[in-house]
Amino acid sequence: MNGVEKENDRINALYEELVAVRRRLHACPELDFDLKETAGIVGGQLDSLGIPWRFVAGTGIAALLEGKEPGRTVLLRADMDALPVEEEGDVPWRSKYPGRMHACGHDVHTACLLGAARRLAEQRGDFAGRVLFVFQPAEETSGGALPMIRDGLLDGVDPEGAFALHCDPSRPAGTVGVHLGAVRAASDMFDCMIRGRGTHGAEPHNGDDVIAVACRVVGALHELVGRTVSPAEPAVLSIGSFHGGNARNVLPERVEFSGIIRTMKQETRVGLKARIRRTVMNIPDVLGAVGEVTFTEGYPVLVNDFGLADLVLRSAAEVLGKENVSVLRDPSMGVDDFSYFLQRMPGCYFMLGTGTGKGEDAPLHSPRFNPDERSLAVGADVLAAAARSFLAGDYQK
Repeated sequence: MNGVEKENDRINALYEELVAVRRRLHACPELDFDLKETAGIVGGQLDSLGIPWRFVAGTGIAALLEGKEPGRTVLLRADMDALPVEEEGDVPWRSKYPGRMHACGHDVHTACLLGAARRLAEQRGDFAGRVLFVFQPAEETSGGALPMIRDGLLDGVDPEGAFALHCDPSRPAGTVGVHLGAVRAASDMFDCMIRGRGTHGAEPHNGDDVIAVACRVVGALHELVGRTVSPAEPAVLSIGSFHGGNARNVLPERVEFSGIIRTMKQETRVGLKARIRRTVMNIPDVLGAVGEVTFTEGYPVLVNDFGLADLVLRSAAEVLGKENVSVLRDPSMGVDDFSYFLQRMPGCYFMLGTGTGKGEDAPLHSPRFNPDERSLAVGADVLAAAARSFLAGDYQK
């Protein structure tokens, strides 16, 4: 058997192994920090590779692989949690839990990272330094990255670079896309209440008609981005929830509504929140009602380091060929708490094509999301190649 045949066998073996792991993970989707079954699968895989691991922040897992001698430390991360979505696909490995599904591909991310761990464990005698594998809970909810950091994930390890990937069903399997700079937006949530005097619907002059007031506030909020943020800068403000009243002939005493903002610049983030506050408070005040708003801070903006983005481009090209690797221009207004790691170290978050290339792939968070499993070995090999390149010193700040 020649070298090419041996390499093909190695790739095929990894593919089959990762497909099996991914399907096990897909069948047992778990939410938030409640990832006991998922963590058990991950821990068992790490045990089989001889990589020591520990729990961090509940069901989060940190595993440290030592190379042949001291050197740099690189962090590789995958998120493990699923979504409260009822799966509509009809496959043997579909979710066994009603109302839960890996609709964002975190089962793919976890399988890819386990594949990278296998590749690097096989090569541990060939590189200097350490690899910190991070399997993270709660990315879809309150965020697991920051709790893991606060629980000592990085203590005594001090990674100098970080890499992560995310499924992209709009790109065909076997391809990778990399942003140079901003990748994901910062997120904030707001909850508003408009209070006033309730009255009978036939006597609106005796009350404050807080529904009408709230509608004016919502209309004004929708104008904020278009009239206060540069059209050349990405920003989003959306109202997703509006509740008021219980009867058609009664004007209620209060209305509640809530929404999100997504921004790419800190000054825009701060400025929009200030304008939202003034809008929610001032318009009701003029009309005789009272407005209140509460903000909940979400994830910070996720920005790739240019040097490490270039490293991933080169590593992916070596694995896939240049024709299958591209620079992505427009950032997404979605969010990811991998951004907390990149506040502490340079890194790169890249997109892994998981589509069939036929233009019929369901998007992320769809109950019909079904990634092309040929992407699994690709993601594993690109992560491993990027880690080896970083540890070899192929990056300088």
